[in-house]
Amino acid sequence: MQRALELAAQAAERGEVPVGAVVVLDDVIIGEGSNSPIGGCDPTAHAEIMALRAAAKTVGNYRIAGATLYVTIEPCTMCAGAIIHSRVGRLVFGATEPKAGVVVSQARLLESDYANHRIIVESGVMAEPCSAIVSRFFQHRREAKKALKQKLRSADRDDTTN
Repeated sequence: MQRALELAAQAAERGEVPVGAVVVLDDVIIGEGSNSPIGGCDPTAHAEIMALRAAAKTVGNYRIAGATLYVTIEPCTMCAGAIIHSRVGRLVFGATEPKAGVVVSQARLLESDYANHRIIVESGVMAEPCSAIVSRFFQHRREAKKALKQKLRSADRDDTTN
């Protein structure tokens, strides 16, 4: 999970939502990724998808049976589907995502009767730092937006007084 957090920090530095993911098989990292939908102009470029793609290339198969996926935040619907299709054996995530998380927070997709693969799930691993990096990111984003609004209001006042 520590490596996933490092990848999340890299995403934040690029202005992406800070999520990182690592795929491990036989105690070896075979794939890793961080969020990059903005920079990559790719709505599917979530950390989990990027890590699964890299892992699949490493093993030469789209199925990664027996692997563990570590991700800093609870996966969304798209990522849960990819996790099922990749046949990952275990999912370990840090913080829950109350709005969009579908493993334990919302739809609980990995437990669905129609899912053709069962995945062992472990949540709450390093939850505090995983949650904190996302909270800080959005706090900074809100502060920047507020500062921009104040700057624009100030500029508007200056224009009307001239």
